[in-house]
Amino acid sequence: MSIWNSYINGFKAYLQLEKSLSANSVDAYLHDVTKLTQFMESIGLNVGPDKLELFHFQLFLKWITELGMTSSSQARVISGLKAFYRYLLLENMVSADPTANIDSPRKGLKLPVTLSVGEIDQLIGRLDLSKPEEKRNKAMLETLYGCGLRVSELINLKISNLFFQEGFIKVTGKGDKERLVPIGGVARKEILFYLANLRPGIPVKKGQEDVLFLNRRGKGLSREMVFTIIKRLATQTGIKKKISPHTFRHSFATHLVEGGADLRAVQEMLGHESITTTEIYTHLDRDYLRSTVIQFHPRNK
Repeated sequence: MSIWNSYINGFKAYLQLEKSLSANSVDAYLHDVTKLTQFMESIGLNVGPDKLELFHFQLFLKWITELGMTSSSQARVISGLKAFYRYLLLENMVSADPTANIDSPRKGLKLPVTLSVGEIDQLIGRLDLSKPEEKRNKAMLETLYGCGLRVSELINLKISNLFFQEGFIKVTGKGDKERLVPIGGVARKEILFYLANLRPGIPVKKGQEDVLFLNRRGKGLSREMVFTIIKRLATQTGIKKKISPHTFRHSFATHLVEGGADLRAVQEMLGHESITTTEIYTHLDRDYLRSTVIQFHPRNK
């Protein structure tokens, strides 16, 4: 729509020069504005952005919903249009922002993928323990699941932060915040075996002396390597779920909540700043309870 060209070109320059956004991000914002102009053309409305009002955007939302756009995609488009109008206000091209009172569609609660205890046992059981690196992998996976760690916390775990006599390990989480996490007997046993029998034979690189889990060249593991190990095991066991190292953390939390653990305690162990983040696992628990009722209650047979 030619009437919009100067506004869109100005917005593009603003995103590139003042916001220093990547080409992909700029394209995404421009795509959102283009979606609006397509709608205007479809209803025969030929006015500039300064003439649009709230009801036009309400019609636009109805239009993209009828096109089959998901709520997350709608939220993305609205976010782009809000950014566009913030720019127009900044440049005094409009006197009011008609997008200010538009609420983004509520996204459905997306529950994380989890593994059952049996599936975790299956994965770990596929490790070829005749290979030294697979014994290391066993210690890593037991620690990942047994302590509910993020992958970054796992690969940065320090030997000096293992307090086995007290039954804790100290991990550094998001924002460099440290926390103490209880460690169970299985993970402790596997780490001690690794430290006593495998790690002494690795030529440790300078600066890596305190890093717990090392590759065969004596350097700390990368996130990608942990991902690769888990993906390989999933393929070998035939587990079709889309899993990652974080799946072990989700499973740790879910199994605790299902077992009756206090939510505040789970929050502390996971290192969540807000209890709201931890509450996702109560939703998982309710889902589990519901499926159990459906499966076992006599009125559902």
